[in-house]
Amino acid sequence: MDENNGIFDYLTRVMVVFGFSMLVLNIFCVMFGDSAQGLSSMFAMGSNGLPVEMAFQYLAISALIVGMRFLFFTDRLIKNMAIPMRTVCMLGSVVLIAVVFIIRFQWFPVDMWQAWAMFLLCFVICFLGSYSVMLLKEKTENRKLNDALSKLKKKEGSEDE
Repeated sequence: MDENNGIFDYLTRVMVVFGFSMLVLNIFCVMFGDSAQGLSSMFAMGSNGLPVEMAFQYLAISALIVGMRFLFFTDRLIKNMAIPMRTVCMLGSVVLIAVVFIIRFQWFPVDMWQAWAMFLLCFVICFLGSYSVMLLKEKTENRKLNDALSKLKKKEGSEDE
């Protein structure tokens, strides 16, 4: 478990999630903004950009997502829960938070199944992308640790001679 959870670590993580969200939203805005302009508060300005209110909503949801990460992936509040269960709880919480924001801020029509299907597709793609980056990071860190351990063993082996 990652125990580096100071306020600056939290704010850094919030800004990373927020920045990634804004990048994806702006790409969607350019691609689909004009056609979705009347359907969604997200695309109220068409392909010209995102409303300021939307940016603040995404900042809030980014802070909540990072808060969920703190809740489920540190041992400060929840102890003795297996990693797979923590992951399931975190994903469930994030989906629930997103659904609340979708309904509350009318990000898209709640009675339009195509919008929900696209939301779930985007969520799965983003989850798989994040998971892949996490695995790559872990693999790189493990390789560095193994290299350092090998160098240490060689150094100790040469000192024993």
